[in-house]
Amino acid sequence: MKKHPVKKKRRITLRARLTLVYGGLFFAAGIVLLGVTYVLFAQQLDRGGDLSVHSDSSGNTSSRQDTPSDSLNWVADEQKRLHDAATASLITQGGVALTLVGGVAAGLGWLIAGRVLAPLHRVTDTARRIASAPAADRGLHERIALDGCDDEVKDLADSFDLMVEQLDRSFDSQRRFVANASHELRTPLTVGRALVELAMHRTTASADVKRLGADLLDINDRHERLISGLLLLAGAENHIPERQSVDLADVVTHVTAQRAPEAEKAGISLHEEAGPALTTGDALLLERIVQNLVENGIRHNTGEGGWVRVTSRTLEDGRAAIEVSNTGPDVPPYEVPTLFEPFRRLGTERLVTAKGAGLGLSIVRSVARAHGGNVTARPRPDGGLTVTVTVPHESRHPPQR
Repeated sequence: MKKHPVKKKRRITLRARLTLVYGGLFFAAGIVLLGVTYVLFAQQLDRGGDLSVHSDSSGNTSSRQDTPSDSLNWVADEQKRLHDAATASLITQGGVALTLVGGVAAGLGWLIAGRVLAPLHRVTDTARRIASAPAADRGLHERIALDGCDDEVKDLADSFDLMVEQLDRSFDSQRRFVANASHELRTPLTVGRALVELAMHRTTASADVKRLGADLLDINDRHERLISGLLLLAGAENHIPERQSVDLADVVTHVTAQRAPEAEKAGISLHEEAGPALTTGDALLLERIVQNLVENGIRHNTGEGGWVRVTSRTLEDGRAAIEVSNTGPDVPPYEVPTLFEPFRRLGTERLVTAKGAGLGLSIVRSVARAHGGNVTARPRPDGGLTVTVTVPHESRHPPQR
């Protein structure tokens, strides 16, 4: 079913709302003022008309030779005509003046609102520049440093600067931790490599020892590259600095071949449906996604007779997708979001058996987000999970390095 794009709802800016409120209040006050003026003016006209009628009816001199009744009628007509003319003139000219002055007031309100809201625009622009930085720990050195009156807007800008400063210190502390962790993690691998190489190069080393040593060196090398990739990922705050073209079908084929012996030993059938799915990113980290999902599918399964299915494909919108389904125990839908949190396991069974460290799906989500993708999971009706990872398709024009 084709989804129609959701139209972005048009919004009225705060500046426009302030102008409308200011202009509306001005027009309302002007209408009230015009109404009060009309009432007072009408009362004054009526009072003046009464005096003229009283003067005429008292028999004072008049240039016209009319009866008293005709004189009264003529005075009343003149009074009504004068009243109507004055009222129409007041309403017409007052309305025109109110419209002109109201338009000028609305324009001034627009300019004043823009000047008052200018510091808020500065706060917004700074926040957007920090948010759009290539990594979250970049751009945090920037501050608003708003000058001017000590008002609510300046309090907001100062609070924002304080928040960014604390975040900058936090990221700086994280960078130092990553550097120290890098040294602590690489040291045992370096020592292990040295010991294996020493055992391999002994004159008494047999062919089996040399072959085992070569396999251990390969494993050690992969661990070193994986640790380097994860540390680089943590240091860059989920930013992949160097990307290359990767076909997820190759990754799926490679991982399933590696995990086939483990699945066979556990009595699990491992199925592979590797369709073309091109993307760009770090091949080792993308491999880690499939590896973690397959390992979870094998470890947390029904045992003998269970199965794990791994597929890769390109979606209709061009994104590359990896889907791993497996049989297993029932998973409550409300427990699914917690599975992606670090060191979280489902139920006491996993906790007792300690089949994993509780980091597998957390790493999957972090790597997927680092590649601009997403990961979702849903329980299967017969038990187990179906986990889907989507990442952007391969760019036709990759950025120049």
